[in-house]
Amino acid sequence: MKQLVITILGQDRPGLVEDISSTVLNHHGNWLSSNLSHLAGHFAGILEVTVPEEHLQELQDSLHALPKLEVRIETGNDDTTDNSAAKLNFVITGNDRPGIVQELASVIRHKGANITHLNSKQQSAPNWGVPIFSAVATVSLPAGMNKDEVVAALEAITADLIVDIEDV
Repeated sequence: MKQLVITILGQDRPGLVEDISSTVLNHHGNWLSSNLSHLAGHFAGILEVTVPEEHLQELQDSLHALPKLEVRIETGNDDTTDNSAAKLNFVITGNDRPGIVQELASVIRHKGANITHLNSKQQSAPNWGVPIFSAVATVSLPAGMNKDEVVAALEAITADLIVDIEDV
């Protein structure tokens, strides 16, 4: 079995996920996980798929033939998973401003941790007068890292940032 990481970008339309999933299924692929979004009228997706090696080329050709989509396919690598690392889910909320994701990512990197999943959004907060940033991130901590140290560093970015955590 070949493990693939597939990114897809294009104009969103009804039935697009069905077309992609049918293509995977019709070529003996197994859809393992995904992150799919509608962003500014576009579909943006990343998928993890496995496929028998004898069907790899036909799946790749069929995905590239989907109309009006940019498709990129990379061969996955299971060797990068570190099951010994502690994983945390962070729920982060604060006033939105340019650079907030870069600040969060920088603090996490400087603590030696790695962001393995991030979902973020800006939402209106009419009673507060400014838009609100919220994110859910899964972070892999290095061995011996105290989670409270990472939380304190994140909260030190600004007084209006709230960080909640839960063990994964």
